[in-house]
Amino acid sequence: MAVHLFYFFIFPGLLFVAITGAFLSWFDRKITARVQFRKGPPLLQPFYDFFKLLLVKETILPKHGSPMMFLMAPVFGVIGAVLAGVFILLPLFNVTTGFKGDLLVIFYLLTIPSFSYITGALASGNPLAAVGGSREMKLILSYELTFLLVIAGIITKAGQQFDLYTIIQAQQANSPFISSISGVLLFIAGIFCIQAKLALVPFDMPEAETEITEGIFIEYSGPAYGLIKLTKYIMLFILPAFLIAILMNGFRLSGINILWAVLKVLLVVLILTLIRNTNPRLKIKQAISFFMIWMNLIAVVALVLIAFGY
Repeated sequence: MAVHLFYFFIFPGLLFVAITGAFLSWFDRKITARVQFRKGPPLLQPFYDFFKLLLVKETILPKHGSPMMFLMAPVFGVIGAVLAGVFILLPLFNVTTGFKGDLLVIFYLLTIPSFSYITGALASGNPLAAVGGSREMKLILSYELTFLLVIAGIITKAGQQFDLYTIIQAQQANSPFISSISGVLLFIAGIFCIQAKLALVPFDMPEAETEITEGIFIEYSGPAYGLIKLTKYIMLFILPAFLIAILMNGFRLSGINILWAVLKVLLVVLILTLIRNTNPRLKIKQAISFFMIWMNLIAVVALVLIAFGY
């Protein structure tokens, strides 16, 4: 029990993923600033933002909402993100436990933050939040199918293995899946699914500041909004880590390979940052078409190539 609590709260759980995600958030904001010819925030700015919300700002409850669901939704988001992070990072750090890292379990855990945002938005009673929640639900229905097809491709390439640890070991024993044509296609589909899961431009329509003024988060403030920021920090780390685990050989934590593991995470976050700084926001209809037609097509082509050994 003590070991499991350590895994959840300390390493590779809440404390580790939160701190790492905060630094990656700074990296994302710094790159964005450089692209826009600005200086950007100091290294510890994400920590300042979080603790200011947690310790200084006040949580204002919406008058016409459901206070219990409104306040519990961010808590569920953090729990889901941390659980997914533990199950992704334990195999990456070569820790074997009783849980085999079933990819489908991780897939479902990664959906909890998005559904918690929708729950909180609908519980607020604000019509703009409801619009944001509606957009988030439509976005989920579009990209999750693509994400599931990507996972199906990984399972097929790994010889019908669902265990994340086994998938990582198979790549390290041979070659990373991304070194094949089908692997590159799965990476392209996967990176756009992560972009949508993180609600980054061009898929930030549930939060569109200029249209629905933060949408799903419009009523959140203080510690409750701090938990939402914490969830986003965590997801910014664990989603790239998951992509690295299933396609890019995972982590080798010895010698120079430790630096290479860090660079792989930074590379994936850099790609996400460049995508969001070089594209305009899509309409929700355009985003649905993008995933349901083009990304699903890429994933299906990858599955066909896997069947033929490519």
